[in-house]
Formats: sequence, structure tokens, C-alpha cells
Amino acid sequence: MKCTFLQKGDVPHALRLAFILLCMLSFTLDTFAQEAATVCLQCHSSQTGRGGQVVQPWKSSIHAENGISCHDCHGGDPMDATNAMSPARGFLGVPKETDVPAFCGRCHVGILADYRQSAHGQALGKGGPTCVTCHGSHDIKKVTLDLINEKSCSRCHPYERAAKIKAAMKETERQIVDIGEKLSRFKGEGVDTESTDKGLFSIRNTYHRLFHEVNTPRVTSESSKLQGELAKIDQSLQKLDEQRAKRKLAGAFVVAGALVAALLFHLLRKTYGNNRDG
Repeated sequence: MKCTFLQKGDVPHALRLAFILLCMLSFTLDTFAQEAATVCLQCHSSQTGRGGQVVQPWKSSIHAENGISCHDCHGGDPMDATNAMSPARGFLGVPKETDVPAFCGRCHVGILADYRQSAHGQALGKGGPTCVTCHGSHDIKKVTLDLINEKSCSRCHPYERAAKIKAAMKETERQIVDIGEKLSRFKGEGVDTESTDKGLFSIRNTYHRLFHEVNTPRVTSESSKLQGELAKIDQSLQKLDEQRAKRKLAGAFVVAGALVAALLFHLLRKTYGNNRDG
């Protein structure tokens, strides 16, 4: 909370005192919140070696953006420096390579199932990739098609198949983003979009699950189905737009008609008054 101190005489003394106390309380709460951010961050932030290198990537991650901190993944007591890494307090530490999918899958249950069924998952422990191979460990970013790129994919295999999968999914992502923007606009205008939101949410989840599918024909087929469903949603939004445009036009005509009627009434009244005076 930013506090701007008032000059003497601007407000009564009691009100000015209350304002100062509120500022002090806000500062105290902010400081406490920072200190309570977790002892994990306090400790790692003070380190200059490898231990300190995880803090900044985490701060810019989708995890940090959603309030997911160190202890949510690694366990332990985030408020007690002495017992922060105690197994008795649930500390798990860093998982072994073959344990990474299950480690992340505690939250990403559906994605874990998709990964295990994929060629990537089938190669776990045999040189195949884990979650951190593609997503990183602390600098986790929001899932987009940018994750599928030649630089990353070609570390393990030729990019050709991945490029086909990305191309099949690109139009689906464009439609999802476009519809999402339209729904945000409708919400801003007070339109009830709950039903459509649920439909888009379901399609988006299905779409995201394709990210771990490496079967090109299946991705192409599923993408085509999703695009068809998205096209139906988009058509319904276009109809809603047209209906709203017609109502706005009708409203404008009503207002214009009322203004013209008021003007004519004023002119007639003025003319009648002039004739009576003459």
C-alpha cells in the first residue's frame, strides 16, 4: 500500500492519526508477508552458488504466478528454517530422473496418464525425456505451441514429426485464443457466457492433452474434431454479436425518434405560441 502523508490542517487530527496508523499497519503486514514467503526462498536467495540459481527462474514461472512455491513440490516446512528439510515434515527433495513424472503428476494427474501412454513415457529410464526435459525444472512457462520447436525437439530426434504435430495443432490454438478474447469482451459488456465458458474449458483441456501425444495421425484427427467444435462455438458467438448489433441499432432508432419527436414538439409549441401572441 502506498501512503501519501497529508499536510497539517488538511484533515482533523484524529483522522490524520488513523491514516498514519493504517499506513504503519499496511507496511507491517507487507513485511510479514515477505518474511513469511517461505524460509526456502530466504535461504536460497542468499546463496551465491548453484543453490541460488533456482530463485529467479522460479519467480518468472507460471508456478510463481499461481502461488505455487518450493514446498508445494519439494515438501518440508516453509516456515521453520530448522526443520525446512526434515523428512518428518514431508520434505522430498529432488526426485531421481525416473521419479520426475510421478513427482509432477501429483498435481498434473491427467497429463501424467497421457505421458505414460506416449512414446516419450514408454522410453522413461531408457534415455527418453521426462517433464523437465521439455518444460524445465524451475522456469516453468505457460503451455503454448512454442514449446514444440526445432531447437528443443532436435536434441533427441529429428524435428519432422514434431513439426507436423505443431502444424496440426496451430489452427486449434488460434481458434481457442480468438474465442477466449471474444468471451472476455462479452463478459465486459455484461453478457452471461457461463455455458460457453464451460464448453471452451473442456475443449482447451482436450487440446492441452494432445501436447503429450506423439502419434501424428491421431493428433491430426483429434485437432480436426476440436476445430469443428470450436467453429460451432464461434458461429454461436457471431450470431450473438449480430443480435446485439441489431438491438443496438434498434435502440439508436428509438432514441433518434424520441429526439426528433421532442424537436418537432418544441417547434410546434414555439410556432403556436408565436401565432397566439400575433
